[in-house]
Amino acid sequence: MTEPVPVIRKLERALADDDFAWSLLLVGEDQTDKLATLTGDLRGPFSASGDGKQITSGFSYWGIGPTIAWANATNDPFYLVMKAGAESFLRHWRKLRPHVENGGFHLVSLGVGTGVKDRTILSDMRRENRDMYYIPVDMSSEMLRMGTLEPVRGARFPASQVLPVQLDFSIADNMEELGQMLGRLVGKDPILFTLTGNTLANFESDEELLSTLTRVLRPQDRLLLEVASTTRLDQETADAAADEYHQTRAFAEFVTSALRYNTDLRIDNEQVKFVGEVEDDDALLVKILWQNATDSEIRMGLPDHTDVVLPVGDTIRLYTTRKYSTARLKRLTEACKLTPVEAIQSQFRYTRRPNPFGLELLLLAPEAAGESAHSLADDIWAT
Repeated sequence: MTEPVPVIRKLERALADDDFAWSLLLVGEDQTDKLATLTGDLRGPFSASGDGKQITSGFSYWGIGPTIAWANATNDPFYLVMKAGAESFLRHWRKLRPHVENGGFHLVSLGVGTGVKDRTILSDMRRENRDMYYIPVDMSSEMLRMGTLEPVRGARFPASQVLPVQLDFSIADNMEELGQMLGRLVGKDPILFTLTGNTLANFESDEELLSTLTRVLRPQDRLLLEVASTTRLDQETADAAADEYHQTRAFAEFVTSALRYNTDLRIDNEQVKFVGEVEDDDALLVKILWQNATDSEIRMGLPDHTDVVLPVGDTIRLYTTRKYSTARLKRLTEACKLTPVEAIQSQFRYTRRPNPFGLELLLLAPEAAGESAHSLADDIWAT
């Protein structure tokens, strides 16, 4: 009696010549648990500063409505930060690429986004490793479907070597399980983990997230981290950082979309506030809030068919982002025992006046990688 052929192997053959828009997805979480988490976060205490009720990072992109809103925002020609970021990434990546061209790296993309940056990375890396795997990871299955189209079609990356994983990578237990699964999948082959698009800045505790990711890195693995940067740390610059996100209506539609699709709250964009502040003397923090600016309380219906009362002045934090100084990046990487192998930084040039904002792309190695990476750290942070 012959052994049965595993369904995954048969499925690969069954889809090979099918031009229907099939997409495979490995689901790592119970979606009812995510909905319960979102509902609980919207029951937070009163706060006039966005520190009570909130939409935490992954939920900003969770579901078809927020996914479409994000795609619209990234294509808005008035969203100059996104455009400048996409253009600078290509230049930055080409300078870092030699460090991961050899050795048979696979790509694990944390927070797939539009997939444009993954397309660039995969196009280059696959020239050296035709057998590499591409594993995009995101909390939103809709974002995964949208974001993998660019690499698969644009870079002509074989669909049989793509494994999208639905998972909230900010949860430590999830990352531990992901790390174990990846080890069984690729063996001792090195993995390039990527966290691009300033995703690190969207979490309430960026250090906690970076530490969570670092714990799954093996000595042979690397982490590609892209963050927004600033050369000035004062309230005027913090206000300018907040205004940067306020300039495009499409971005406002995106940050309110999770609230629109998961509650019955009627949202007036005039009630959306963009607040900038200096955080810990080494970063600029931008909080985007909805605030009850009326003269009476509002009742908001939640996904579990219950209501929550929003008193006058109460807020819901919709989105968090940051711009990092070199000192903050050094502090974060040292706390997480990461060593910079290479770092490329550039300033935005889309304004006539000097601009303190830019982007930084860092290739990081875990401490266990050895002394060769450590020898570069002081020179990199000194620049």
